[in-house]
Amino acid sequence: MDSAGAREAPAPDIPRRVKVASLVSLNLSRSPRTGQQLKVLAGRAQKTLVNNPVRLVPLGFLAAIALGTLLLMLPVSRVQDGDGGFMPAVFTAVSAVCVTGLVTVDTPNYWTPVGQGIILLLIQVGGFGIMTLSSLLALLVRKHLGLRTQLIAASETQAMNLGDVRRVLVFVAKTTFAVESVVAIALSARFWVINPHDPLAAIWGGIFHSISAFNNAGFALYSDSLISHASDPWIMVPLCLAVVLGGLGFPVIHELLRRNGTKKRWSVHTLLTVWGTVGLLAAGALLLGMFEFNRSETLGSLSPSGKVLGVLGLSVFPRTAGFNNIDYGQASPETLLVTEVLMFIGGGSAGTAGGIKISTFLVLAFAVWSEARGHDQITVWRRAIGSAIQRQALSVALLGLGAVVAGTLALLVLTDHSTEEVLFESVSAFATVGVSMGITADLPTAAQWVIISLMFIGRVGIVSAAAALALRGRRLLFKLPEEQPVIG
Repeated sequence: MDSAGAREAPAPDIPRRVKVASLVSLNLSRSPRTGQQLKVLAGRAQKTLVNNPVRLVPLGFLAAIALGTLLLMLPVSRVQDGDGGFMPAVFTAVSAVCVTGLVTVDTPNYWTPVGQGIILLLIQVGGFGIMTLSSLLALLVRKHLGLRTQLIAASETQAMNLGDVRRVLVFVAKTTFAVESVVAIALSARFWVINPHDPLAAIWGGIFHSISAFNNAGFALYSDSLISHASDPWIMVPLCLAVVLGGLGFPVIHELLRRNGTKKRWSVHTLLTVWGTVGLLAAGALLLGMFEFNRSETLGSLSPSGKVLGVLGLSVFPRTAGFNNIDYGQASPETLLVTEVLMFIGGGSAGTAGGIKISTFLVLAFAVWSEARGHDQITVWRRAIGSAIQRQALSVALLGLGAVVAGTLALLVLTDHSTEEVLFESVSAFATVGVSMGITADLPTAAQWVIISLMFIGRVGIVSAAAALALRGRRLLFKLPEEQPVIG
């Protein structure tokens, strides 16, 4: 080929992506200001997504879920290493960190003791709170808390005053260890009596179910959950007490102990939580006992004392504990509806319970009562409830209802199960309860991701999840003219 032909040869075909990348790298190398701009943007992104305590909570839970999934995917965590290990691992990790209890595999038979230990650790981390745990570690190592760490801990523990964070964190740790230890000793002794030939299994069972109960997780080392022990008072009573204590919330427990139970000095939050818990437990026991006491499919075959314990469990465990003491697939439609209501309400704030919380439900109930009486102010025990709290309660309830409806609709599209079954599953997942009508293991992969999303949103909190996704919030410095649309 001559020189003219060489000069006229076409240039090689360079992909457009390579050209763009080369131009970008060339411009970056020639512009010293670009590196500074990138650093500024990175700093802003970090400030927006990490430094805000409300947004850091979901990130902490996601990190724990990712680590738990990797650990559960290890061959040493499973009895049989085979295909499909990712979905059982990620589903179980989310359920454990979000202290729910829904499972797609049989916990005692699918997971080895190592895997069960990982699940227990995830339950403890999830119940205790990622931010609370990290703050305690900082306290132990550095002997003091920085301002940022205190803000993060205040967001997780709902501490009223920033100066109380350190004291609240220590109290949370002591309370958790004390309750779990006492319940573990009681359960281990009972399991040892039942199976005297294997004391190690009895001790492990006591520790596992104690942590699962106090953290309202609902994981059990029995394939039927607690159905085989539903009439055993030495197992049911300690578990119910642990569930109720964990569901009250640490601020309530702290106030009850600090004020020695003097009711006249209780805060409105403690009054709402304590009396709301008592009322819901009593109403749940009355209604569920009326529906299931003599039904042969559930409690009818038990002794009178076993029926009483069964009714107690039916009222306590839907408060986000997740243990099954009956086969909900055989329960009456009335029982399922009452259970769904109890699950959706949940337990106390800043505790291990889920749901929209008792205080949210009661604030809305008092708002309806005040409106019916024509009062401009919502009053609870001679205390007024601010408009900001009312808006928060309404937002949490409506967003929670929207999440349940969206999850139910998605499950109806993705599965062949009835509306009754998928509604029960959706409420149980969002409220981080864990009871099931037995359809969880049969759900397709897409439906399992729906349940995973509901569990995560329910544990992190609707408002926290929305705040984590919001890039920024604005506070209006002016007020617009008011209108009065017709209501009702």
